[in-house]
Amino acid sequence: MRLPDGDGVVSGHPEPAWSAASLAGGCKVGELGRAGMQGPVPDQFNLVVTDMDAAVAFYRKLGLAIPDTDPQWQGHHRTVTLPGGIDLDLDSSEFARHWNRGWQGGMGVLGFRVESRERVDELYADLTAAGYRGQQPPYDAFWGARYAVIEDPDGNAVGIMSPADPDGRSQPDFGTT
Repeated sequence: MRLPDGDGVVSGHPEPAWSAASLAGGCKVGELGRAGMQGPVPDQFNLVVTDMDAAVAFYRKLGLAIPDTDPQWQGHHRTVTLPGGIDLDLDSSEFARHWNRGWQGGMGVLGFRVESRERVDELYADLTAAGYRGQQPPYDAFWGARYAVIEDPDGNAVGIMSPADPDGRSQPDFGTT
C-alpha cells in the first residue's frame, strides 16, 4: 500500500490517500490477472494498535521504514511494504471498525486477495456454511473493493478482498477526530 504525503496524495500518484490504489495494495492489484491466480494469495496484515505513535516508534526501532502520512490519517493508518510485497498496515481500532463492523479486538486481520468480487461472496458463503464464524459479511468497501472478514478456527480474523474498482471508492466518515 502506498502512503499519502502531507497533502493527502500518494507520492507519484494523483489520487487521494484513501484511493483504491493506496488502500488495496498500490499497483499489485494489476498483477492479479498476469499471475493467473488459482487461490487466495497473502497480501496484507492489518495490525490494530491502541497507540499509533508507540506502535510506529516500535516498528521503526525494529527496522521498518514507516513514513509519515497525511495528518488526517496519522493516528489511524500507516503502511510499510515488507520484503516479498506483503503490506503491514497499522490501523487504529476506530479505523478497524470502518472496514470490519464485527471487529472485536485481538491480533488484527490476515488479508487475502482473490480474483473477483464474486469470489469474495463465494468464499464467505462456503466458509460460513462450513461452520466458520463471519465477522463482516461481504460488502462494497469505501476503497472500492469487495471485502469480507471471517474467523479462522482460533478466532483470528481473516480478510477476503477483491481487486479495487476506482469508481467504487468513497471517503470513510471519521466524524470529528
